[in-house]
Amino acid sequence: MAKQFNINGDNFELFISENKIKARISKLAKQISRDYKGSIPIFIGVLNGSFIFFSDLIRELKIDCEVDFIKLSSYGDAKISSGDIRMLKELNCQIEGRDIVIVEDIVDSGLSIDFIKNLITKQNPKSFKVVTLLLKKDVVKINYKIDYVGFEIPTCFVIGYGLDYAQRVRHLRDIYRLIEN
Repeated sequence: MAKQFNINGDNFELFISENKIKARISKLAKQISRDYKGSIPIFIGVLNGSFIFFSDLIRELKIDCEVDFIKLSSYGDAKISSGDIRMLKELNCQIEGRDIVIVEDIVDSGLSIDFIKNLITKQNPKSFKVVTLLLKKDVVKINYKIDYVGFEIPTCFVIGYGLDYAQRVRHLRDIYRLIEN
């Protein structure tokens, strides 16, 4: 675990350690398992960023579930979302009458989650909830609560643990934040 490193001329510092992430995921999984006891929800991971969080969360659950993935694009190679959301991979599951749990790596503006919520609620799910590892509470632009939050973070650019910088550094076990000059 490096405390600091440089990529593309930008300096990053350790923000959330792998151990803190694992401990928080365990707590989230326990809560979700209690909430869905007796149900078989569909967990839908938002690619590409959520794949590590999604995998670790699913393995901690004490309930049965189904999984699917959706892929959206709103960043490209930028550090800030463009706000223009495009679907790159559609769902392959039947939503109607099912408990749906969306798994996101990070919710900042909330525009992607809003896009997904509108898409899914048109298909009449039994319930719709969202779990995110990171929430930028100060910049979120949606008028509903995110159901399960790993960490609330300030407005900053973060990478690692599935979060990328121009499609790189997703493999890092910890989360790092950009050091502003």
